[in-house]
Amino acid sequence: NLGHNQFNGEIPAQLGNLAALQSLELDNNQFSGAVPAALGNLTGLVLMDLSHNQFTGIPAELQTLDSLLTLDLSFNLIPGIPTTLGGLAGLQTLNLAYNLLGSLPAELQTLDVLLTLDASHNQLASIPLELGGLASLQTLNLASNQLGGAIPPELGGLSSLTNLSLSSNQLTGSIPAELGNLAALQVLYLSSN
Repeated sequence: NLGHNQFNGEIPAQLGNLAALQSLELDNNQFSGAVPAALGNLTGLVLMDLSHNQFTGIPAELQTLDSLLTLDLSFNLIPGIPTTLGGLAGLQTLNLAYNLLGSLPAELQTLDVLLTLDASHNQLASIPLELGGLASLQTLNLASNQLGGAIPPELGGLSSLTNLSLSSNQLTGSIPAELGNLAALQVLYLSSN
């Protein structure tokens, strides 16, 4: 845990040599540049928190982190995430909030045990229809983006969803009847559209 310091520059690739590491917390620093591909060697990692930095790129090699449960990339300058993140089969929490994302890869639909997906405060223009297949998802936050058009009826397939936030976007049209299938839903934010 090296969080809450004033480290800057790029992450040393040598961190990828820590083969037994289970938790890597580099949050709240001033790291910049791309996250090194060598971190894909940390196959025992359960938690990776790179939030609140100035990272601009995520390597495809992170797909090898089979044990990863939590990946926090929020509050960075990341313009896109690799499609290979869909290979993180055990991932339960994915936080992408406050970045520069213009889209989410359809491959995220393969994250079968994902419980929380936060991609709020980005530049997303559309909701990937494939997200409707995330049967385990409990929280989906896509607030404060540039989402336009209608709410996709496919979101009615999120049978475990308890929290859905689509507020502060540019969504139009009516609320799809399929959202009535969300029997577990407790919180629904659709304001400021």
